[in-house]
Amino acid sequence: MKRILLIMLIGLTPMLGFSQGCEEPSDDEGIKLFGFIQPQFNYIFDEAGTNNFDFERARLGVIGVIPYDFSYYAVLEMSPKYSPNGSPFLLDAYVSYNRFNWARAAIGQFKAPISLELQTGCHKLLTINRSKTVLNFAAPMRDLGFMLSGGNDTTLFKYQFALMNGNGLNNIDDNTAKDIVGRVVFQPLDFLSVGGSFRFGSNAPSEPDVTVDDKHNRYGAEIAMEFGEFAFQAEYIYSKDEGSKIVGGGCGGGGEVVTGDFEGQGFYGMASYMFDFGLQPVLKFEMFDQDITVSDQAQYISTFGINYFFNDWTRLQINYCMIQESAIQQIDNDRLAVQMQIKF
Repeated sequence: MKRILLIMLIGLTPMLGFSQGCEEPSDDEGIKLFGFIQPQFNYIFDEAGTNNFDFERARLGVIGVIPYDFSYYAVLEMSPKYSPNGSPFLLDAYVSYNRFNWARAAIGQFKAPISLELQTGCHKLLTINRSKTVLNFAAPMRDLGFMLSGGNDTTLFKYQFALMNGNGLNNIDDNTAKDIVGRVVFQPLDFLSVGGSFRFGSNAPSEPDVTVDDKHNRYGAEIAMEFGEFAFQAEYIYSKDEGSKIVGGGCGGGGEVVTGDFEGQGFYGMASYMFDFGLQPVLKFEMFDQDITVSDQAQYISTFGINYFFNDWTRLQINYCMIQESAIQQIDNDRLAVQMQIKF
């Protein structure tokens, strides 16, 4: 009964939460500058010993509140990894109306409201990269559109529903239809949340002489638990594409359009424990099958990670990824990644 009364009280109070951005605006009026950089070293255990230094992400943004009940958010991605010509580009830019906790509205460019791991800020990820399932099946990860959302981490449930172009980052729509994207999360206990998400959309035909739009459907399920310093989360995503699909990319952009019909699925499970002295071991297991209609396509990835937090703004991440292809496709491509992160 007390929880129900608390939920009712929160629902009547203007609050921010369940945001699409990496940061939340404060109650103070004015502008706030924020960002983070993630310089990184990568090594692939192939015959050549391929290795390189790069920036996984390098972002600079502004956020602020304008009287009354409006907020704004804009971020530039400056890492050349995601830009074809190496120039900075607009990653997020949206305006929100936040008076009602159960019906906040946002318009602009932001993350598609699908997948728990996608909604996690890039500077808060427990592993350096998101799972291959999310990277491929949640694409396009960012899009232009309008979204309604409600609830936060203290309410019994929270939701996001959006109408989006469906054409991805900084792209104008190429047909008259809009993608419908949504996510609902139930939080029946303080330590447990379960949820589901979906995306139904279409794009202009990718093949010449075809008059029917390409279609894309996604269904996802998620669970997250926290017991003290121990945390566990898992997700499953099913995808069906008719005509084309986007392969790869990331929340910073990129990706490749591949023509054809595909039916894929994938999942991951991840566990971590935070010690008092700032050390956090992470174990993650993934299965990714880009097309279940073709046999021996599944890929299995085990990530062994260590995060060390020097302070609230600085951390070191080390990830070793063991990658197992199907029995008919053995490739030497295990990977080691070492990343430093500074956020401000």
